[in-house]
Formats: sequence, structure tokens, C-alpha cells
Amino acid sequence: MKHYFSLFMKGAGMGAANVIPGVSGGTIALITGIFEELITSIKSFDARAVGLIFRGKFREFSRYVHLDFLLAVFLGIGASIISLARLLGFLFETYPVQVWAYFFGLILASVYYVSATVHRWRLPVILFFLSGATLALLISFLSPATENQSFIYLFISGMVAMCSMILPGLSGSYVLVLLGEYELVMIHAVNEFRLDILIPVVAGAVVALLLFSRLLSWIYKKFRDQTIALLSGFILGSLVTIWPWKEAVYKTDALGNPVFHGNGEPIIQGWHWMIPDEFSAGLVITLLVMLAGIVSMVGIEYLARDKNQPA
Repeated sequence: MKHYFSLFMKGAGMGAANVIPGVSGGTIALITGIFEELITSIKSFDARAVGLIFRGKFREFSRYVHLDFLLAVFLGIGASIISLARLLGFLFETYPVQVWAYFFGLILASVYYVSATVHRWRLPVILFFLSGATLALLISFLSPATENQSFIYLFISGMVAMCSMILPGLSGSYVLVLLGEYELVMIHAVNEFRLDILIPVVAGAVVALLLFSRLLSWIYKKFRDQTIALLSGFILGSLVTIWPWKEAVYKTDALGNPVFHGNGEPIIQGWHWMIPDEFSAGLVITLLVMLAGIVSMVGIEYLARDKNQPA
């Protein structure tokens, strides 16, 4: 029971990460030691698994796909997303700088823990690390798209976001920001349980999960150090996205008037990053919150020390 509770909490950590733009659920999976088993279990949903179900061999099916492991992790993910969507909506509205500061510290510490799993830092591995950081920076400076509620666009958004969510260091929620769908999906649709939005997104995510997991598993096993180095670079580069001191740059029309989403929210075109220019109590509090994020990641790593124990 303790083992399943641990898996549930790791899943909850992944769910929390997937709600936050700039934070990757795959990162949490990697540093808590369930990433490889998660990918292996997901890709086990193949022809043999389907055959076991049709022959009524449910016990063998459960063992073959590690169903108990998947249920514990995905229950944690689902519970976390549902409970945190409303809370984060409030926190981002009320304490945006502090929220971003906490997650900045969280991700900053994760760069060390993820990169520390590389067995040997050779020149090709270093180049992969630099490539990942560069690509993440380029993504960070892209302008977000506009909101689109069509079934096909939502389905594709779900696929792209899931591919990103499963990759450590690449945030699925931030990809939704770039696609213009973050508030619609992660805040409004989840809080209001809008099935017209959630069904196509979830369907796209499931399809991507089943297809992409096989490719990722093969790459991870064949090029482990290069993969982790690339993902570590992604994590480092994503820090730009969640820098706490920034102001939204809103999209305007030809007359300079703001352009709005269908829900009445102004469309964010990009960000203006700043550096605090004066010392204040608010700055101290924000830095302490950032430190709390670092400490939280240290705590996650400490709790994950049983990751090499057999399931």
C-alpha cells in the first residue's frame, strides 16, 4: 500500500507540473524514477495486450501492461489536475510573481537532478545539452497563437501537448500557451468540466501517448545519455519562460486596440522580461518563495530515493 501511495503522489506531482506552463510532468517522472517504467508500461498496450483482453485473460493483461502501476500514477495525475486547476487560477490572478518564482526555483533545481543522471558527459552529450537549451529558448520567444475551439484543432492540441508532457523538460502546458489553448483547456474546461473541449483534447492526448511512447522508449534506451542531456537542456532553456518578473505583451489590431479571445480575455502575444531594480520587502519574499521551490525539489528527490527498488 505504501508503494502505491508513493506512485499516486508521484503521479500527483506530474499532474501538478502539467498544469503549470514551463513545468514538465515528464521532468517529475524522470527525477522520481518512474519515467522509464511509465514509458515501458504505456507502450505495452499492443496487439498482444488487446488479444489478452479479448480472450478474457484480464489477470495476465494486468501484469503485462503493469496496470496497477499505471492506475496509481494516472489517478494521481487526474486528481492533481482537477484540484489544482482552480487553485492555480486564483493564485496566478492574485500572486503571479510569487507563483512564477516558486516554479522557477523548482525547475532550476531540477536541472541539476536530471543532468546528474547522465552517466558520462562526452562532447556529443554536451552538444545535445546545448541544443536542447537553444531549442527551448527559441520556443520561449515564439508568439502564442489565438484560441480555437474547433474539434480538429483541439484534437491536434491534445496530441502535441501530450508529446510535450511526456518529455522531461518540455512543458505540455506551455505548448498549449503557444497554441493559444491554455486558459481554455487547463483552466476553464477543467474547472467547468466542458466535455466539448475536454473530449477532443483527451482523445488526441491518448492517441499521442500510445504512439509516441514507443518511439521515446526506443530512443531513451538506445541513446540514454544523449536523450537526458537534450532534456536537461530543455529544462534549463525553459527557465526563461517562467522568469517571475515579466509583463504580458498583448496583441493589438491595426488601430492599437487590444484583441480578445472568445472568452473575453486579452490575447497575449509575448512577454517583456525585467530585472528588479530596487530592494524591497516584496523582493525578499519572492526570493524566499523561489528558495522554497528549490527546497521542494530537493525534497522530491529525497522522497524518490526508493526509485531503484523493484515494484
